[in-house]
Amino acid sequence: RYWNINLKEMIEAIVHFGHGIKKWNPKMAPYISANRKGTHITNLARKARFLSEACDLVFDAASQGKSFLTVDTKKRAADLVASAAIRSCCYFVNKKWFSGMLTNWSITKTRLSQFRDLRAEEKMEKFHHLPKRDATILKRKLSTLQRYLGGIKYMARLSDIVIILDQQKEYIALRECAILGIPTISLVDTNCDPDIANISILANDDTMTSIRLVLNK
Repeated sequence: RYWNINLKEMIEAIVHFGHGIKKWNPKMAPYISANRKGTHITNLARKARFLSEACDLVFDAASQGKSFLTVDTKKRAADLVASAAIRSCCYFVNKKWFSGMLTNWSITKTRLSQFRDLRAEEKMEKFHHLPKRDATILKRKLSTLQRYLGGIKYMARLSDIVIILDQQKEYIALRECAILGIPTISLVDTNCDPDIANISILANDDTMTSIRLVLNK
């Protein structure tokens, strides 16, 4: 298959820049080709291959009807994650990862059910028939649930594959997937461990252009 992954596009997206040389994981040594002004530069050809392999996996899994959950709670990446997930009909978490969101799935399901019930009540304008104080409390609760669980409100079961866009920040999510045996695809920068996720994509996980390119592919 051809995913139209070219090195020029990756350079323009600053995919090849890693972290400073003092912030690195020795396991990333095979993928680092140089350092420039104190910043590690990674091998673009290897990055392209890893990204292509991840695209193959996603394509095959989607063809089999499997579901995906994309996770990145960095504030500046929130809109990118939401738009990419919505376009591809995937679930997403882009505000906050609650510990046990997957491992305590029964509790998460209860919250999601409560969230859907509140949304239904709001649409039927049931809040208008409540005392003002009670309506305000319920609206505030609904707003909070929408903010943190809006991307998974229709998720009826655990996703088949989880895509992690910042391994360091989303380590709890990655660990929960490992406990449950859920396959993971993870964006891996020079300060990460490339062996933790099932499929690693070597890329800058801080720059929005880099994250956008990976998400679009």
